[in-house]
Amino acid sequence: MTASLNQGASAEAIQYHYDLGNDFYELWLDPTLSYSGAMYGPGDTLETAQLRKIDYHIDASEARGAARLLDVGCGWGGLLRRLATEPGGVGKGIGLTLSAAQARWASAISPPNIEIRLESWADHQPEGPYDAIISVGAFEHFARIDSTDEERLNSYRAFFSRCHDWLLPGKRLSLQTFAYGSRRRREEGRLTEGTRFLAKEIFPETDPPRLVDIVAASDGLFEIESLRNDRKDYARTCKDWLTRLRAKRADATALVGEAAFARYERYLQLSAVGFEAGYLALFRVVLSRVGR
Repeated sequence: MTASLNQGASAEAIQYHYDLGNDFYELWLDPTLSYSGAMYGPGDTLETAQLRKIDYHIDASEARGAARLLDVGCGWGGLLRRLATEPGGVGKGIGLTLSAAQARWASAISPPNIEIRLESWADHQPEGPYDAIISVGAFEHFARIDSTDEERLNSYRAFFSRCHDWLLPGKRLSLQTFAYGSRRRREEGRLTEGTRFLAKEIFPETDPPRLVDIVAASDGLFEIESLRNDRKDYARTCKDWLTRLRAKRADATALVGEAAFARYERYLQLSAVGFEAGYLALFRVVLSRVGR
């Protein structure tokens, strides 16, 4: 059976969150505007931990020197710009986002060999095969909170099928997604207060995957070469974001208002607790394409 296309969060739902304003996110994210869990080493700040995360995915996908790279869910384009300015770099980098604000911002400052598209992976038609694919912080939006288990798996399978078709034989996909951890999805059908808040006020229509979903959906298409659960890195990231947001409260409220500031403050608090307790996981998965 052919896997159905993306049944995840709509463009409108993504824009509700990410198009709140580039100026707002610049207040509390790092200079690369990386809006996903960082990777902390000894002595790291948020800035150096986000660069460590970016370099991890570049190395894991073997993207350095690639003729063509696809970044699914490229955000503000920090990973693509870092790769493009390194020795060896990349011949052509394509970034996909559903956020109009991100696309405008990233396109304005990206070098000529980087192209940012306001486009879903489900609609993407590449001009040629890719040597590497990276997706950081997008996979969690590929299923809706009201999806059935079959719909969820079909959507995830469609994504891996597309990536398999786009990649050259033996090449890699480096994936990062937050996911359900020790708590069962929706607590056997009932939404927790925190999950309900996040689904309504922060990430409309979004429901993250479970590890078993990733394994089942990629089976036969990719070999899982490595898997990390760096949930404590995401807990620390959320705490760093929260500290920075609170330090810029006056500027933030001037940009988005008190209500939006309060939403984001609560969202970062809940997320930090969820990752710290293990209710949420942060999976970094390196997958290699199988088949000729």
